[in-house]
Amino acid sequence: MPVALLPPYRPSPDQQSTRRGGLRRLARQLTTVVAAVVVGTGLLTAAPVHAEPSVDEIEAQIDKQWEQLEPTIEQYNKVRSQLKVNRQKSDDLQKKIEPLALQSQLALNRVGVIAARYYMTGRSGELNALLATGKPDNLAEQLAMLDRLAAHERAQIAGVIAIRDKYDAEKQKLDTLIATQVKQERDLATKKKQIDTEIKRLQASLPKTVVMTTKCPTVTGVVSAKAAIAIKTACAQVGDPYVWGATGPNAFDCSGLTQYAYKAAGIYLTHFTGAQWREGKAISSSEARPGDLVFFFSDLHHVGLYLGNGLMVHAPRAGKPVNVSPIKYMPVAGFRRVT
Repeated sequence: MPVALLPPYRPSPDQQSTRRGGLRRLARQLTTVVAAVVVGTGLLTAAPVHAEPSVDEIEAQIDKQWEQLEPTIEQYNKVRSQLKVNRQKSDDLQKKIEPLALQSQLALNRVGVIAARYYMTGRSGELNALLATGKPDNLAEQLAMLDRLAAHERAQIAGVIAIRDKYDAEKQKLDTLIATQVKQERDLATKKKQIDTEIKRLQASLPKTVVMTTKCPTVTGVVSAKAAIAIKTACAQVGDPYVWGATGPNAFDCSGLTQYAYKAAGIYLTHFTGAQWREGKAISSSEARPGDLVFFFSDLHHVGLYLGNGLMVHAPRAGKPVNVSPIKYMPVAGFRRVT
């Protein structure tokens, strides 16, 4: 007997739409999960991490800025010196112009008086004078004299005005040059300020364990903030004379210098190498850091302030001022830390 077959199942249009929506949601969920896994496992490319510049790199940037600053400073000095000379020239010319202007004004006033008098008398005045005196020669002489006086005054005025105009022209050129140089000075000062600001920013970006001074090499790895103050203070004394028993501010002996340096940081050491040895904490040479005290000879009769890299700042002896020296030229007895 034949078996009746069921017709094939076909979902309705609503069921088909629902199924497609579900598949899309499933695909979105899978995409989200995969992205989370990728991020979690670090498979996505991360933004590069930039290392902080080293001390050497920062110093190289400072050197580069200084290469721009020094020519600017010298150009600034050149413009300022020229400006000073030209301003003096302008002042000198002004002093010459002022009396010339006064002379020309006075001469013009005199001619004005003559002209006014001649205008007021006029030809009728001349005739009246002739009838009154009966002496035409006198009148002729007076008129001739007036003409000569007027001519003389006109000549004087012309001469004075010519000289004044010459000085005025020179001063105008100078004033134009001065205005240009004032602008140059202002522009150079602005440029100098910008470079100065960048140098200060770079210096401020140095680690706190770095000390930069004008008289010592750059010091890195300073043991503490107080040690940094001591180093700056001691380095500022480079060039000061050695005087035994002196503790500053203008002359030092060896323990006087270390005492003076640490006093600036609020640490008070005795003015005696043996006492400073006892006042510090013993450290090995491998532990020594900039700012530590380094002592010499078996009887500890010399001391310096360690700067790292085998260098120290110290007051060596009579005849030799405070300076930076290698520690190896004397027998090292040991290091002490006072911070």
